[in-house]
Amino acid sequence: MPVSDAGLAALAPKSPARKLPQQWLLFVGVCVGIAVFLTVLRGRGFVPHAVYSFAIGGSCWGLTTALRHGTAWWLRRQRGLRGLSAGDEPEVGLLQTLPLLLLAGLLGAPLGMALGDALTGNRSPSLLEWQSAGTRMTIALTVLASLVVAVGIAQMERLAGARADAEVAKRRASEAQLKLLESQLEPHMLFNTLANLRVLIAIDPARAQTMLDHLIAFLRATLSATRSDAHTLAAEFARAADYLALMSLRMGPRLRVEFDLPPALRELSTPPLLLQPLIENSIRHGLEPQVAPGRISIAAQMANGQLVLTVRDTGIGLAPGTGARRGTDGKGSDSGFGLEQVRARLAALYGANADLTLTAAADGEGGTLASVRLPLARADAS
Repeated sequence: MPVSDAGLAALAPKSPARKLPQQWLLFVGVCVGIAVFLTVLRGRGFVPHAVYSFAIGGSCWGLTTALRHGTAWWLRRQRGLRGLSAGDEPEVGLLQTLPLLLLAGLLGAPLGMALGDALTGNRSPSLLEWQSAGTRMTIALTVLASLVVAVGIAQMERLAGARADAEVAKRRASEAQLKLLESQLEPHMLFNTLANLRVLIAIDPARAQTMLDHLIAFLRATLSATRSDAHTLAAEFARAADYLALMSLRMGPRLRVEFDLPPALRELSTPPLLLQPLIENSIRHGLEPQVAPGRISIAAQMANGQLVLTVRDTGIGLAPGTGARRGTDGKGSDSGFGLEQVRARLAALYGANADLTLTAAADGEGGTLASVRLPLARADAS
């Protein structure tokens, strides 16, 4: 009967180390239980019964493992010779492997008895003497214990498979959420940029034309970057520089820009346009509302084994006692959208290993400091 990859996985025992302690506990529990049962039933001490119980149990388990691996190999070979694909084949469950388990039990019993005799120095009667009550008891306990262990291990593997499927589903849901967030970011950023361009057209058409040229080049590079899941920190800073060049055309000398990217951090990986909403937030709600010139400083550094990205402005700062920009509660506005979008992306990508904080700058210049903390990761060579 043809079988699928899932069926072959059911035949072949699972090998991840985290499942082994549970399987060993089940094996040890069954062997100790049989030894206790025989001690109560026959006497003669617990240790000899335990030796035979573990010898027979270990022999049966070893034979079962060998038979399952051998059968899985044979079925794979047959499937390959017939040119069958995995998608059209039924699974093989526990019922199809019962003959193997019974065979392993029948072969493992005499092998385990011989091993037990070698360890204890006793001489057990032959298991071919079916008239002996001891023989019948040994065979019955061996078969029953083999079935119990096999069913228990099968259930563990099934639960492990279900947990793995749940993790895959959870990861795919997170990836879908992340794609949705990224798809929301592009029109949001474009809308804000076009709104700024509209203002400039009314007051300085020549500069607006130059800004439009820069915008076309910026969008071509930026939209290309957002089609990948990650890029280097150097590319992220380059996109930030492109956007700030556009803003400098509109704000003129009111905007000064500083970058601090250590060479050792240039090839680290970061999500595309992670800094973009933070920079927009600093300009729209920090620098634009004030008359005096201001500065935006974008920096990267390592702290406590993590990558820390900061966007610091010298704008009007946070509303006192709120932790939000002046004129907004941090939600339901452009500012709120940008910050919540960054937080949601970090949660989808890194869980609790990354975060975003917005605090008042702790120096005499005033303004706001946005800090992103995320795990270190080297960008793919591709």
